[in-house]
Amino acid sequence: MTEVTHKRIKTNGIYIHVAEQGTGPLVLLLHGFPELWFSWRHQMAHLAKHGYHVVAPDMRGYGDSDSPLTPKSYTVIHLVGDIIGLIDHFGEKQAFVVGHDWGAVVGWHLSLFRPERVKALVALSVPYFERSQNTRSPEPFRQLFGDGCYICQFQEPGRAERAFARYDYLTVIKKFLLISKAEYLVAPHGMEIIDYLETPAKLPPWITEEELQVYADKFLESGFTGALNYFRTMELNWELLGPWQGSKIAVPAKFIIGDKDFGFEVVGTSEYVKEEVFRSLVPNLEVVILDGHHFIQQERAEEVSNEILSFLHKFSAN
Repeated sequence: MTEVTHKRIKTNGIYIHVAEQGTGPLVLLLHGFPELWFSWRHQMAHLAKHGYHVVAPDMRGYGDSDSPLTPKSYTVIHLVGDIIGLIDHFGEKQAFVVGHDWGAVVGWHLSLFRPERVKALVALSVPYFERSQNTRSPEPFRQLFGDGCYICQFQEPGRAERAFARYDYLTVIKKFLLISKAEYLVAPHGMEIIDYLETPAKLPPWITEEELQVYADKFLESGFTGALNYFRTMELNWELLGPWQGSKIAVPAKFIIGDKDFGFEVVGTSEYVKEEVFRSLVPNLEVVILDGHHFIQQERAEEVSNEILSFLHKFSAN
């Protein structure tokens, strides 16, 4: 099996760093917040071993990829454009796409905007939500949870960055990647979310101190602003998505989520992914609920790798 190689690719006006492994049909692995290509290390090896050309980018604003300064450069239009450029770079008409968290959001919208470029989609942790007044701004989150909601706190440029700066980078990474709370991420009144999140005294068995340090070292170089800018585009995304109002996602899709993912039982996600509204928006859909938390592709690496592989195999002969 080939080793992981690295390169920077010019796409959509910026340079994106990618990690690459294996040969065969193209699979793009899109990470979320606050992650890197490295989040897919287990899936890269597994898929490459089974005959796939696996490419995991650092998404714009992360790691060794470019980080435009303005939040307006982080809309779903920009993010989907980056991925189209990667597919073009590798000379493919179509790719398999796997996305987690914000990477799932990008995967859903890539499938919505350019379904002819996606052979099949696997989305982890974040389902597809139809454009509605509830997705227009952070206000529904503020009304439901107050200012302590992490999405609300991430809106103001500089606020979360200043709060994060009270901790070293490794501690910030531990606070997010090792979340074991099943409830939504809401700090008590007057407290910043980073202060509310716990730093576990003991690491779970699925990740090591050295692996966590990989994230910390990259965020030390890049800072968190690029990553946080994804959250600062809610209103603009809503405006830009107007032409797709009411559209369905026709691409074959598999959705995977952990039953202890924060908010799964709290904000209605559990009911939503099991009921007909989700399936009406994504007619060709499979749903898998695993025992696990938010960073499911790392916590349940073997199960998730097998779920992805079995789904891709259905379409690989086409």
